[in-house]
Amino acid sequence: MKFKRKKKIHPPPDITPLIDVVFLLLIFFMISTSFADKPGIKIDLPKANADIIKKENNEVRVYIAKDGNIVVDGRKVGISQLDKIFSDAADLGNQTTVIIKADKYAAHGRVVEVMDNAKEAGITKLAIATEQRKK
Repeated sequence: MKFKRKKKIHPPPDITPLIDVVFLLLIFFMISTSFADKPGIKIDLPKANADIIKKENNEVRVYIAKDGNIVVDGRKVGISQLDKIFSDAADLGNQTTVIIKADKYAAHGRVVEVMDNAKEAGITKLAIATEQRKK
């Protein structure tokens, strides 16, 4: 007489430790990653002894390269497009700050042009970014 053997039912593997490890790796990489504020163009900021200003809620960062290219929010824009960007930012309130990060070899006229566009759009708070001079 042949008896039927019952098939062993294997429970699925416990993936809880795997999930824990993946979660810890995710946290590690999130913390160790530096979120650099680089626009995609090389900018060599001038050095100064000025105080560090605190970050504002409504900021528009404008990067001006040595060759005169302007980058806002990671995309290259022209002077004519800055009018729309600044007017949209000015509509958010009078606390909008334009931070100009111009290369130290950028043409002075280009920086003044950007500042003038911001002023025409109604933005009164302007800042020019510099690097801290080593003492």
